[in-house]
Amino acid sequence: MATKKVQEKLKDEKTNPSASSELKEKAKKVDPKASTNFEVKASLRFLRMSPKKVRLVVNVIRNMSVEEALDQLQHINKAATDPLLKLLKSAIANAENNFGLESKNLKIKKITVDDGPTLRRWMPRAHGRATPIRKRSSHINLILEDISGAKPKKAKTDKKEDEVKVVSAQEIKEMSKEEGTESKPGEVKENKSSKGFTKRMFSRKTGT
Repeated sequence: MATKKVQEKLKDEKTNPSASSELKEKAKKVDPKASTNFEVKASLRFLRMSPKKVRLVVNVIRNMSVEEALDQLQHINKAATDPLLKLLKSAIANAENNFGLESKNLKIKKITVDDGPTLRRWMPRAHGRATPIRKRSSHINLILEDISGAKPKKAKTDKKEDEVKVVSAQEIKEMSKEEGTESKPGEVKENKSSKGFTKRMFSRKTGT
């Protein structure tokens, strides 16, 4: 059955070449909704707070600009606002320092709160029972996008790469000849560290 369908498709393409060209053109078309803006990512992992409590705050700032989100987080009376503020400021710093983007052009494209590992504890109750306690944690992933469409710039690094120069044995000999510090075979150099109190102590004469 499969071979018959393939043969029929091949016949249709041979008879109607325009149909195959139309299919190719549709495949080449790009979705206009898909954004081509530059994205900056930041994440917060193993936050000791349940995802349900964190999502209450995240749902407020979703799809907001960065400046609006910062204002909202400063006025929400929830425990999850402090870690979210820290994460958002970290993402802004990444965009400004690493890619040269401006914070006023940034917008929250996507923010998700996923379940992390759960610590299982228990509490003694009446009649010898043990009731379970689940201490949940969450992972937060944040993606910012640049609305202006400007191309990101690489961060400037003032540090220059140290060049390693390979010196041959002959060059070392020539340098030592110029300085007059070439050592002859069998010659023992005097150790400077031996001078001082220790040398005087062991070389002094004993007697009355």
